[in-house]
This record gives sequence, structure tokens and C-alpha cells, in this order.
Amino acid sequence: MDGCEAPLANRGKALSRMSTRTEPPWASQHYEEAHAIHYEERDLLRALGAYCRIIASFPGTPEAEHSRTQIRNIVNTAVPADELLSSQTELALRHLQSDGDATGSP
Repeated sequence: MDGCEAPLANRGKALSRMSTRTEPPWASQHYEEAHAIHYEERDLLRALGAYCRIIASFPGTPEAEHSRTQIRNIVNTAVPADELLSSQTELALRHLQSDGDATGSP
């Protein structure tokens, strides 16, 4: 299991951070849960899975974008900087070589 399959438990957290939304309230509820796991419980592995599920379940929402930011925060905390740079460089090289566009233009 990669941490992204388990359902989020609803803890009844206040929805204060994301209260002015037109999309279903579930995105806010799940984000509140993920944020609590991340910052209150400090369980980075579970938080990562929770943020992944938010992105998959609620694409295009502010909560999905906030989840991407939190995933970057977890990555920067969990992965040593030199290893992260090496992985990012390899990824960029693969994309540039497979796209056939060394300028990086979209």
C-alpha cells in the first residue's frame, strides 16, 4: 500500500481555513484532516497519503493546490537536499530528452 488508498477518518474538525467555498464541503473536511495529521500528529507518511487522496478526489480545488504545497513541504523535510536535486535533475533530463525540446518550452 502506498499510503494513498486508506480512507480519511472524519474527525469533525472545524472548517475555518476553507470556509468560503462553492465546491462540496468534503474537500475542506479532508484537507483539515490531512493538515491535522501533518502538523498535530506529525505523521508525515499518513499526511502524504491524505494529501495525495485530496488531489486525486478533488482536482482543481483550492484544497488540491494547498495539498500540493504541503506535499512539497513534506518532500523538502524528508528528502536530503542533494538527493532531491539529483532526482529533479534526472527527471528534467528525461523529460527534455523525450520531448525533443531542449529549451523546455511547453
